[in-house]
Amino acid sequence: MSDRHRFGADVTKEVLDRRNLHVSKFSRLYVMPVSDAKINCDYRSIEVLSLNTIMTDKSSPQISHQISPEISTRPRLPAYKAGCITGIIPALLGPSGTKEIPSWMPNCVQGARQVVLLVIDGLGWHQLQKNLEHCPTLATMQGSSITTVAPTTTVSALTSITTGLAPAEHGLVGYRIDMGGRVMQMLKWGDEKGDLRNMYSPDLVQPCPPFMGASVPVLSKAELEGSAFTQAHLRGVRPKGWRAASSISVEIGELLRAGEKFIYAYYDGVDKIAHERGFGPFYEAELRSADSLVANIKEVLVSGSVLLVTADHGQVMVGTNTTPPHANVLAMTAYQSGEGRFRWLHARNGTEVELLARATQHHSDCAWVV
Repeated sequence: MSDRHRFGADVTKEVLDRRNLHVSKFSRLYVMPVSDAKINCDYRSIEVLSLNTIMTDKSSPQISHQISPEISTRPRLPAYKAGCITGIIPALLGPSGTKEIPSWMPNCVQGARQVVLLVIDGLGWHQLQKNLEHCPTLATMQGSSITTVAPTTTVSALTSITTGLAPAEHGLVGYRIDMGGRVMQMLKWGDEKGDLRNMYSPDLVQPCPPFMGASVPVLSKAELEGSAFTQAHLRGVRPKGWRAASSISVEIGELLRAGEKFIYAYYDGVDKIAHERGFGPFYEAELRSADSLVANIKEVLVSGSVLLVTADHGQVMVGTNTTPPHANVLAMTAYQSGEGRFRWLHARNGTEVELLARATQHHSDCAWVV
């Protein structure tokens, strides 16, 4: 079984294939609980270049939501009103700016004149806590856990961060979405027949403006510029594409010195290595690289600026503990969408009630079926 399957990815092919679909046996087959995101903060005054100027609270961390990584008897729901990735942008770019911040956001954000938001794809709170020895910079930062959205997948979560909306509001409700009998893979914005941008315009599929309508500088991989998914969740921004991760801190430093009030940066290395290699030495090496990136950004902060670090979602090691949909369930299923963490079964005509009954019978011991 490939490492992609170990993390609950559907298949390596782009087309849903009922013969080759696997999910984590204890990672929720049809309805997933919310996995953890994280938000950390760092502040530096340019007048005193010493570690003492970093505002931390390691002795009494502000843990607003302790999220168990184990399966529970009920789904973990997003805490939209009490600490969720959907609240980050509204808190930073809302009418009050950083003068008034929610209780779950680190105190050092309040009153900041410039804000850098770094999204590290896939680095959840519990993963960080288990790997602090590989993340010495992040370990010293003030932070707490917050919830992500459901489903806990990059397409939905990144769009929820930039728009401040739940997936049901912005419309990107999964990795693969049923577009009316045609299942589209949202990162590539296509299916087995190719690109579907002309048929499904990103502006119409996801009509909500990111960053509350502000045109902010965005640092992301240069090769992602112009993609349909980028247009869907980052349209209207000022792209600052990077070719190497070492350029991120350099670009941020230049933008801060130029007076930019808000900067958004995205790094996908942790998520990519986890999917390809699983947890282990390669993953730990990537954590050290990501932590070095954070350290480099800290070095370029100017007086009155603040660095926020958040994940879009966390990850769970699945290994060989996977469960394919039962044959009796597939017999009632016309096609599928979603992903291993949150799978949608589309019933054959007239079989909706029977499909629900069969899915409950065969999979309620290892999944939440609704």
